[in-house]
Amino acid sequence: MENQIKWAVIGSGGIARRRTIPEGIVPADNAKLVSVYDIDAEANNDVAKEFNASAFNSLEDLLASDVDAVYVASPANMHHDQVIACARAKKHVLCEKPLGMTIEEAENMIKVCKEEGVVLGTGFMMRFHTQHQAALQMIQDGKLGKPVYGRAQLSCWYPPMDGAWRQSPETGGGGSLMDMGSHCIDLLEMFFGKLKSVSCFINNSVHSYESEDSAVVALNFENGAMATVDTYFCIPDNSSKNVLELYGSGGSILAKGTIGQGDAGEMVAFLEGEDAGYDAQQARDAGGGIEINPAPVNTYLAEIDEFSQAVLDNREPKNNLEISLQSQKVLAACYESARTGKVVEV
Repeated sequence: MENQIKWAVIGSGGIARRRTIPEGIVPADNAKLVSVYDIDAEANNDVAKEFNASAFNSLEDLLASDVDAVYVASPANMHHDQVIACARAKKHVLCEKPLGMTIEEAENMIKVCKEEGVVLGTGFMMRFHTQHQAALQMIQDGKLGKPVYGRAQLSCWYPPMDGAWRQSPETGGGGSLMDMGSHCIDLLEMFFGKLKSVSCFINNSVHSYESEDSAVVALNFENGAMATVDTYFCIPDNSSKNVLELYGSGGSILAKGTIGQGDAGEMVAFLEGEDAGYDAQQARDAGGGIEINPAPVNTYLAEIDEFSQAVLDNREPKNNLEISLQSQKVLAACYESARTGKVVEV
């Protein structure tokens, strides 16, 4: 492998073509795109031509080629079998979330990858956003005090479309909660630690496809903090500012536009400490705050760079197996709560 990982892509259309290939694999110094495969042969050939890669007509041929790692960006219902096939072929795997359709699938994928000695990671690229990392460092340094409450929002307009696999539970595993809410929950766990229990509501507020277009989750963390996630496929893109709010006994970190596929946004910290006296007037200062504005880094590039380096260094990636499985367990608990109307332990 020397100093560069040779990458293949399964599911070369969609997010792979829009983001991960041009923004992640191609510009990464420690990565090289070698081959691509998609069930849509025409689209796959177009991607191969655009990025100077070899187009394969079957998964078997792709895995028999000279590649080190595979990025799996196919519909969620294909993840299990494709990741298993990659592992059996001794290829390291970065799989888009959700890792599997069920906890059992995810556990089996992890088991086989361990048996075959290959690295497995999941595509939670928002963890690499520099403002999110700066906020995490402030929390770890105690500047927020004791974590109290968080909110993460991610919504878009996703109308009914023929063949849209995210709009069917059979192919996508779920709708707005599975596709976007998973990112929000993962970020809040990065900030506040593991979850204890969840309470979830899902609905089809506007769109009539099978998967939910609306979801709200209440989260209860092991450290006593609480949070909410709201994620919708039925709110116009520019109407949702994708806010992130983190509150503690010592202040708050408030952001908009950091959650999503971009690398920028606005983030401000309001830090007062825990020793402030009681103010009966409960005065609010409209201004102030500390801008958190580190140099942006493309999150897809950071994700590919980190995973490639983990393979080169023979270590676990930051988006490791524990994070992958935890997300699967939390999502399963959310959908169980929505189905039963009860609070569900994670």
